[in-house]
Amino acid sequence: MTGTISRLLRGLVLCGLLGVAACSATYKNHGYIPPEEDLQQLVVGVDTRTTVDDVVGPPSLSGMSDQGDYYYVRMRKRTFAMFRPEVIERQVLAISFNEDDTIANIETFGLEDGQIVPLARRVTDSSVVNNGFLRQMLGNIGNINPFGSGGAFGDS
Repeated sequence: MTGTISRLLRGLVLCGLLGVAACSATYKNHGYIPPEEDLQQLVVGVDTRTTVDDVVGPPSLSGMSDQGDYYYVRMRKRTFAMFRPEVIERQVLAISFNEDDTIANIETFGLEDGQIVPLARRVTDSSVVNNGFLRQMLGNIGNINPFGSGGAFGDS
């Protein structure tokens, strides 16, 4: 009898530990920012776009045209249980260029410098958001045209 209670107690402790471990936060890292040692090699007003490509690599984002500025973005998200992921760290390194392709400025921005801005967000609006199933079905009753194309009485 005590062996069964002991096994049951061990099973409950194991389930409790698994439950606690399942609720721990998970972290995801996205993007790339060059290390500070590589950025120290770049000289504003002297180095060019080609030098930046060779020293720190091409960016994940660039300006609107081929001659645009370079943007390196790194982000860290925390997900806890069933809650929506939260951005806990975001760094943006912006390298701007002059007209002669030399570096004009190197700037770094973080979350403390402003609001969280989604870099890409594609949302499609649905026309059936507030319509239930029955409302959608009954709303189509007047839209049937038996003489339209492909109908039973259609043109042949």
